[in-house]
Formats: sequence, C-alpha cells, structure tokens
Amino acid sequence: MRLRESIPIVSDGRLKMNDAQKSGQDSGGRDQEIRAALDQHWAASDANDADTEDLIYTDDAVLEYPQSGELTRGRINIQKQRGIQPNKKRFTIRRIIGSGDLWVTEFILSYDGKPSYTVSVMEFRGDKVWRETQYFADPFPAPAWRAQLVERMDNT
Repeated sequence: MRLRESIPIVSDGRLKMNDAQKSGQDSGGRDQEIRAALDQHWAASDANDADTEDLIYTDDAVLEYPQSGELTRGRINIQKQRGIQPNKKRFTIRRIIGSGDLWVTEFILSYDGKPSYTVSVMEFRGDKVWRETQYFADPFPAPAWRAQLVERMDNT
C-alpha cells in the first residue's frame, strides 16, 4: 500500500495533520502528531516532493548509512544528497512503529524497480527528527531446505 494523499504544510514549515489524522488524537497526542508527520514524510518521499520530505528534519539533523559508512550532517545536505540521487525511487511502507522520541519504519525502497528492504530508525527532538539511521537489504532466494517449515510471503 502506497501512502497517497495531499501533503499540506503550515506557514511555519511544520507538516499539518489532516482531519482524519486529528480525529485519532487524544489530549497527550504527541505520538499521533509524530505519526502524522511520518505518514506525510513518506508520502512526500514517494512523490519526490523534496521540500515536504525534508521538513521533518531539524536544521542540524544527522542521517547515517552504516552499511556504506556515510554520515550526512544538516537538513540542507540531506535534501541536496537526495536531490542529486539519479535513480527513480518508490517507497512502499510496510509498517511504522514507535512512541515518544524513537520511531521505526519498515519499507520497500525501489530504485528503478529493484526492491531494497529498508529500515529507518528516527530519533525525534520535539516534533522533528534529529537523527535517522537507515539499513538496506537486498532480497535473496529462499533455500529449499526450509520450504517445509515456512510460508511464502507477499514481498510487495
């Protein structure tokens, strides 16, 4: 399921919740606000809307890719790095879990149609991400010896 919806923003640069997202909010609704911001972030990522995608980050945010040994400092550099990425990207969210300052998103990131199973760990400061770590894994064939013990999953 792709997250497809308009991505409204308010004048102060924060992501704005729609009515459906607000209806699930209780008096201690910080988690609901963060979840709404995450939904809008990933929808913007899938729509290649870099301006909205990067609103979720603090100005001094850090983005880590442990597998390649890269660290990007600052919201502007994160936006530039993603903006010059040459492949066509698509995002399919599998699930988002978290509360408080720590949130994890599992998704399939497809580069030019080739899937990469991805986990994003986001750490929040207030209503913005100050640190994100992303892990990537390519699909691999299931071994025949496990076939009698497992069920096949839908990988979309």
